[in-house]
Amino acid sequence: MKTTSYDAIVIGAGQAGPPLAIRLAKAGKRTALVEREHLGGTCVNDGCIPTKTLVASARAAHVARRSADTTMMAIDTLPEHLVIAGGSYIGLEFAQMYRRFGSRVTVVEYGDRLIAREDPEVSREVQAILEREGVVFHCSVKSAQVSRDASGAGVRVAFEADGKSHVLDGSHLLAAVGRKPNTDDLGLDRAGIATDERGFIIVDDALRTNVEGIWALGDANGRGAFTHTSYNDYQIACANVLHGGHRSVNDRLTTYALFIDPPLGRVGMTEAEVRKRGKAALVGVMPMTRVGRARERGETQGFMKVLVDAESERILGASLLCIEGDEIVHSLLDAMAADASYKTVERAVHIHPTVSELIPTMLGELKPLGEAKG
Repeated sequence: MKTTSYDAIVIGAGQAGPPLAIRLAKAGKRTALVEREHLGGTCVNDGCIPTKTLVASARAAHVARRSADTTMMAIDTLPEHLVIAGGSYIGLEFAQMYRRFGSRVTVVEYGDRLIAREDPEVSREVQAILEREGVVFHCSVKSAQVSRDASGAGVRVAFEADGKSHVLDGSHLLAAVGRKPNTDDLGLDRAGIATDERGFIIVDDALRTNVEGIWALGDANGRGAFTHTSYNDYQIACANVLHGGHRSVNDRLTTYALFIDPPLGRVGMTEAEVRKRGKAALVGVMPMTRVGRARERGETQGFMKVLVDAESERILGASLLCIEGDEIVHSLLDAMAADASYKTVERAVHIHPTVSELIPTMLGELKPLGEAKG
């Protein structure tokens, strides 16, 4: 076997690998990019982009049904009854998507509520939004067992919930119960690279593994598992390796979105995390029924919520479950990244009529974060 020497080898062509390989090559390093399947990684080929295309199609079908007056589109290739195991982000996106396409959809979740990392009121509102569209939920599920149904063509899910035994017969089953990294066949043990019990490559805050000269970026390191965090991993590694920088994953804000309709835009801490700090904080909540743009469009579901440090005036986190929440959240994210006082945003003049124009209003109505609600 012929052996070729390189200055740098990049394994994986997701969101971090290709731009890093390009930068290394432009810096004069002989570079190889290795990928087992498709350039672009999961997001471009199998995940975010194809999924969001289907989400958009589902929304178009939903709007068309409403305009023709609440009849179902019958498409032969759709699941008659889709059972989804897992009430987290991906599971909920597919639940709404297929319900809007015309399938019956039932979601079973082991936890006592959906998207458990979010604040309880976010979980409750998301469930209410999807229930209004006809999605059925079973939470606090125990002892779930999957088998073929009586016909042999579908699936049967038997479980316990609310002290009762349940049996669901569905045409299809979607297991949306998490992801694991494709690291089991890379020979990491032979290279001496440490992984955790789930197979994620262990890295420090600069994304270095325990082996000198080897870094791990993107989903494989378990430090984000989002497309945008993968790309930020590339930026961190590039700055440190090529430019002698000292960038760290600790410098970035936690931010992501749940792409149901309306979407949830999230940044920073939840209310539970803010309370755990034990420091004085302020909270502002804006129901979408108060937002003119939402009323104009007839889409007043959800709310906007922001949390602020009472002493430093810095924004600690936000949950925007509303139309365009996945875009609006960036106005708060940018203020947080700039380490600006919330008053900077409060005093800004936003364009009317938009959803964003109510962000300053919400910040102007901050109240002390009181005792936890029962």
